[in-house]
Amino acid sequence: MKKKILVIVNPISGVGRQKRMEKLLKDNINHDLIEYDVRYTEYIHHGTEIAREGCQKDYDAIVAVGGDGSVNDVVSGMFGSGKILGIIPCGSGNGLARNMKLSLIPAFAVRNLNYWHEMTIDTIRLNEQYTIASIAGVGFDAFIARLMKAAKTRGFPAYLNLILREYPTYECKDYKLTFDGREMERNAWFITFANSNQFGYNAAIAPQAKLNDGLIDVSIVDKIPIEHVPITGPLVYANHFELSQHVEMFKAREIVVKGNVDHWVNIDGEGINVGPELNFVNHQASLRVIGQHTVADLHEYNLAQIKKTIKL
Repeated sequence: MKKKILVIVNPISGVGRQKRMEKLLKDNINHDLIEYDVRYTEYIHHGTEIAREGCQKDYDAIVAVGGDGSVNDVVSGMFGSGKILGIIPCGSGNGLARNMKLSLIPAFAVRNLNYWHEMTIDTIRLNEQYTIASIAGVGFDAFIARLMKAAKTRGFPAYLNLILREYPTYECKDYKLTFDGREMERNAWFITFANSNQFGYNAAIAPQAKLNDGLIDVSIVDKIPIEHVPITGPLVYANHFELSQHVEMFKAREIVVKGNVDHWVNIDGEGINVGPELNFVNHQASLRVIGQHTVADLHEYNLAQIKKTIKL
């Protein structure tokens, strides 16, 4: 029996690769196994509405085409539905897709859907209102996400330019944190709350984070002196940020944050005004996803195609 999927495309996401998505789907989906409908988002968070509507219909999976923000929109609309998420990464950072080892080549990501390798990952709920599939943050992290939201251009160069421009003047803030009942106070440049291990662009801010361990990985980061950046930067890209003297890392199932004076939170790459008090809770095994296929999947897929060809 064919699988049926709803493909939700953000036409302005990332660097424009999603604009040829209908041809990629036509050329790379196995039409004997999967049938699909395509919907395009027309305004901010429209993907959440489309996904929520799709979950009420007979689709087996909802597929997000875009970057981490687009994926987050779709996941938010799917929360609690039990439907399966597929990802065709076409954004700039693609943090969750990179962590899941999905191909960043759209045609290959489409073909991966044919193997239907299902797995289960955690999500994080913020203030019982926002769903986070990958990573959230406060402080400088959220400040840059807020500026990116209003920026005319996307992609890593624009992101880097904002960081370089705002780095000298943004000051650390005081936060009160509670980790599974344990209280502490910290003065931090930014703090991240991670389900995935990275912001995107392979910048691993939480190198020990796992998508299915039932825990939130917290990185508390001091403002890094300019002279230490040549040392600290490579640690982020080498997946060893925990070795930096400017970071503390913790794991917890629930984290309460007080003192978010900026009010803004970076949620999977998008700046959102949430407020001064935040409650992050891990929801273990709450999202079914189509992951990267394995050798066993490939063998099973090829065997099924052979059997069909010779009409066994």
